Amino acid sequence: MTRAWVVDSPGPIDDHPLRRVQQPEPEPGPSDLRLRVTCCGVCRTDLHLAEGDLPPHRPQTTPGHEVVGVVESVGAAARRFRVGDRVGVPWLGRTDGTCRFCRQGRENLCVAPTFTGWDVDGGYADACVVDEAFAYLLPPQLPDEQAAPMLCAGIIGYRALRLAEVPPGGSLGIYGFGGSAHLVTQLARATGLRVHVMTRGHGNRDLARELGADTVAGAADPPPEPLDGAILFAPAGELVPAALAALDRGATLAVAGIWLSDIPRMDYAGKLFQERRLRSVTANTRQDGEEFLRLAARLGIRATTRPYPMSDANTAVRDLRHGRFSGAAVLHN
Repeated sequence: MTRAWVVDSPGPIDDHPLRRVQQPEPEPGPSDLRLRVTCCGVCRTDLHLAEGDLPPHRPQTTPGHEVVGVVESVGAAARRFRVGDRVGVPWLGRTDGTCRFCRQGRENLCVAPTFTGWDVDGGYADACVVDEAFAYLLPPQLPDEQAAPMLCAGIIGYRALRLAEVPPGGSLGIYGFGGSAHLVTQLARATGLRVHVMTRGHGNRDLARELGADTVAGAADPPPEPLDGAILFAPAGELVPAALAALDRGATLAVAGIWLSDIPRMDYAGKLFQERRLRSVTANTRQDGEEFLRLAARLGIRATTRPYPMSDANTAVRDLRHGRFSGAAVLHN
């Protein structure tokens, strides 16, 4: 038997919608790995699942898709990893591999994807199973607690930065400053971009300054220069008009969250005209993950983390909801 947290009945996080249960050990399929989980990052998507913003795809799902663990058994057809390897489990758990998007190399848009911690059980547990084709061998430069937030916050942030299409030496705006934004800030600064952070919360603003942001201001404040690109990490649709208004001509606002509150009505001429673009960021490809993890190891990108024991999963998700830490929470077994 193994212990796991499940979303028992979605609702306000202060009502403790996660419940810890005893389950049989998960058994790997032919191409799967079973991991002994060492730690798992806490992502805002987990909060949306727990509170019901994202309807559960199956009853009593175990959340968690920033999973670090050690391979303890492999399926009969698994060949990529060996028992004892340290691997990471990301949000994208499987694709059909045959749809028009997969055939075009755009597997993040697969019409029948499987997501870790939503469709299949994730890492808020002692053990979990992953398709070996979607697992990452973790660079030795990234310790477990550092690696966990990289597996979603880092990878999605990297894709969002790419989709924002900021030219070399340009100005990037970041709206909201949590687990993903604090990693993207480091990557953007390391690659020569100017970074302007707009966020609420003194702790988040202090961390943005510590990580080298050129300017830091309130969530809806105008930046000091027109932006060559921007990323919205906060799940706040009301910030979209302000972010679009801050863009230079021809620039892009990439919305990085899986869930966003409603966008208010806005005027076309003042917000979208002159070829400004608004686009969403949907999941990631495995290539995004491989590229980001190599960059994180090479550039020395570091996650600011807040550790919690796995037994305190409800507390960690509740603290995320109420903004009680900066950076990323990580659950430890």
